Amino acid sequence: MAAEFAAKNLHENIKDQLMMMTSGESEKKNIEEAVKNGYLMTDKNFLKEGISGGTCCLTALIQDHSLVISNAGDCRAVMSRRGVAEALTSDHRPSRKDEKDRIQTLGGYVDCCRGVWRVQGSLAVTRGIGDGNLKQWVIAEPETKVLKIKPDCEFLILGSDGLWDKVSDQEAVDAARPLFMDVDKSDVLSACKQLVDLSIKRGSTDDISVMIIQLGHFVSW
Repeated sequence: MAAEFAAKNLHENIKDQLMMMTSGESEKKNIEEAVKNGYLMTDKNFLKEGISGGTCCLTALIQDHSLVISNAGDCRAVMSRRGVAEALTSDHRPSRKDEKDRIQTLGGYVDCCRGVWRVQGSLAVTRGIGDGNLKQWVIAEPETKVLKIKPDCEFLILGSDGLWDKVSDQEAVDAARPLFMDVDKSDVLSACKQLVDLSIKRGSTDDISVMIIQLGHFVSW
C-alpha cells in the first residue's frame, strides 16, 4: 500500500513543489529542494493514513537537458555511458557507514542478523516512505544528483533491489544495451523483461521492478 501510495502521489507532489520554486536561488538548489520537499510531503501524507509498512523510492526528473536522480532506500539508478555502467545513486542500507552513524547519533542501533544489516533489528533499509514505527531513524529525505545529459549518456536503468541483488550494474547495462543501439528503434519493453528474467533465473525472490529510459532524445549538445 505504501508503494501504491507513493506511485500515485510522489510525482504530483514533486511537480507541485517545482511550480512553487522561488527565483533568486540557483536552479540546481531549487530543483533539489523541490524534490526533497515532494518526498517529505508524500511521507507525511502517507503516515496520516495510519497504515503500517513502507516503501523505497527512486525518481528521475528530466528538465532542460538535465537529469535529476533522487532515491530513498535501496532502489538504484544506473546509467550507460557509452556502454560503461555508472551508478547514479547509493543504496541506503544500515551497512553504509554514514547511515549507520546517523542512526546511532539519533539513539538507534543497527545489527547484523544472518548476514543482513537491519535498523533496530527490523528493517534492511535506512530511508524510505512510511515505516512510521521507525520514523525516528528511517527518514524519507532523498539524496539527489543533477547532471547534464551529454551525447555519451545512452540510457538509464531504474530498478528495485530484486534486480540489483542478483545482477551487477555492468551486467545490466551489457544485457540491455544491444536493444538500444538505434535510438529510434530501441525496444524498451524487451530490455526491461530481459533484466527481470535474468534476475529470476539467478534466484531472485524479491520484487523486481525495472524501468529503462532512453536518454538520446534529451541530449544537450
